[in-house]
Amino acid sequence: MYCSKCGSAITLNTAFCQVCGTAVQPALAAAPMGAPIGAIAVPLAAGEVSPHWIPPVTRAYAGFWLRFVAHMIDSLLLGAVFMVLFIPLFMLTGLGGFLHSIAANHPPDPALIAAFGSSIALIVFGTVAAGWLYNAYFESSEWQSTVGKKVMNLVVTDLQGNRISFGRASGRFFAKLISGLIPFGIGYILAGITEKKQALHDMIASCLVLRS
Repeated sequence: MYCSKCGSAITLNTAFCQVCGTAVQPALAAAPMGAPIGAIAVPLAAGEVSPHWIPPVTRAYAGFWLRFVAHMIDSLLLGAVFMVLFIPLFMLTGLGGFLHSIAANHPPDPALIAAFGSSIALIVFGTVAAGWLYNAYFESSEWQSTVGKKVMNLVVTDLQGNRISFGRASGRFFAKLISGLIPFGIGYILAGITEKKQALHDMIASCLVLRS
């Protein structure tokens, strides 16, 4: 239930809006989808009226630089994990043998070339899969954020400020590939200039990044 004046969520069986004090009308039992995120009011007992002068608790949109720092923290964390995994992978696959044959100035063995291609494909696939699972799992968890976002006190929500599902978090991750295809990083820079601080992948997945 939402207020007809300010759009804030209203506790059931409350006579007045807890934010602006406007009288509640029974006809406004449901708000249209996409209603703006209003103040988060303190829950009240049934029938209790909240004074309109109580200041609302709000969440601000997260700008570009906060999100950039969070991304760098996540990148360093994932990079460290990849390095730990890459060393044994380098030893167990044909990548090391291929590089050794090049260094020895001998024509590379076709089998080594095939092993090299397979190793590169495996590394690329593993990198994308790990990034997907990491971002989708944490952003759809109770944290609503990756480790980097948690450090920066950021959360990922839907347009109503609610926790997102694993499927939507996955869609947001893969939509980043589209953001990355746009020259000069404009898909990401949009997070600093749009009204709700949404990057292109946020718009595609209908998500927000908020300061908790």
